[in-house]
Amino acid sequence: MKSARSGIRRDPARNRGRILAAALEEFSRFGLGGARVDRIAARAGANKRMLYYYFGNKEAMFLAVLESRYAHIRRAEQGLRLGAVAPAEGIRRLVAFTWNYYLKHPEFLTLLNSENLHRARHLRRSRQIAAMHSPLVAMLRDLLERGVRKGEFRRGVDPVQLYISIAGLGYFYLGNRHTLSTIFERDLLAARNKSERLKHMIELVLGYLRK
Repeated sequence: MKSARSGIRRDPARNRGRILAAALEEFSRFGLGGARVDRIAARAGANKRMLYYYFGNKEAMFLAVLESRYAHIRRAEQGLRLGAVAPAEGIRRLVAFTWNYYLKHPEFLTLLNSENLHRARHLRRSRQIAAMHSPLVAMLRDLLERGVRKGEFRRGVDPVQLYISIAGLGYFYLGNRHTLSTIFERDLLAARNKSERLKHMIELVLGYLRK
């Protein structure tokens, strides 16, 4: 294998992306505590020196993975272009998007669980995370204000509280799917039950918002 430094000179962006992809898989499977740098290096086709060159240590790599996943979902939300649709339709789209994102990206929920176990000590060091979420809050605030002006939504709804509720409705369901499926003797991930859950979430959120 060529030296880490020659690989860096060759294509640093590609190298970093390959390492992040390998780290995402490792942290998603084993959490921060169980993840191993040597397995990340092997999966990335790199050596540990290269990993340390880019990220410094395992915890900094974990933060980089978290930031990349938050950036991914926030970019995808911006692609919804909710400012161009009616307020109620915008809420429907956001609830459906959030639900489907969680279903397609279970690794995101796993990373959040791991970071919450560590009381968000890594995210608190991030210089990017607050700026990433400002457009989300602005987008929701615009939907709410337009809904109020049209006489469709109630006044005084906090966009941050609303988003936490939207996220929580899907997060709790999926994060506890095994125990809830056992308790209620119902396969929560069966296609029919997932469809019914999405319908329920949309009706619940819009029911709260309606004037």
